[in-house]
Order: sequence, then structure tokens, then C-alpha cells
Amino acid sequence: MPTSTLPVLVLSTCPDEASADAIAQALVGERLAACVTRLPGARSTYRWQGQVEQATEVQLLIKTGAATYPALVERLIELHPYELPEVLVVEPRDHYRPYGLWVNEQTPDR
Repeated sequence: MPTSTLPVLVLSTCPDEASADAIAQALVGERLAACVTRLPGARSTYRWQGQVEQATEVQLLIKTGAATYPALVERLIELHPYELPEVLVVEPRDHYRPYGLWVNEQTPDR
């Protein structure tokens, strides 16, 4: 779990635009994310239940504050249609300070 005051980036994929949009709207609306960027057309190859699968997905880039991360993950899992959603957190080594301040203002401590 992130421990700094830096903003963090959470990665997750969705099966379609509708679920990606619903998740983005909920996370930003509930102030769990400052911004969610949706990248349609991601092509994933993965092993699932013993089979190699391929899927076209929507990649979510979710920007949040480190203090808000646990609540965001809990809500993302509740909203997500996948049985096993991707939830990866990336902590930056550095960031543009005004942007980091904005992210933290948009995602107050829980």
C-alpha cells in the first residue's frame, strides 16, 4: 500500500466502454479518484483457468491520492464486472507538484 503523499496511479482493465464509463463516473463522483483516463482498444493476452485467452479491453488509468487508495480499491472491486479485476498501483518517483496537489485536493483522506 502506498505510504507517501504523492499521487498514485491505479491500473485496471474493463471489458467494454459501458463498464469503464460507469466505474470512472462512480470513482470521480465519489471523490475516490481525481481523474480516470479510458484507453479503448487495448488487446490483452492472458492465461485464465488453464487456457490462453485474448480480449479487447478498455484500460483505465486512475489517478488518486495515496491516502485514498484503500477506499478506491474496495469500491473498484465492488463496481467491477470481472471475477478477478486487475488492480495495480504505481507510485511515482516524482511528479509535477501542482498536479499532485490537485489530485490530493480532489481525493480527500478517508
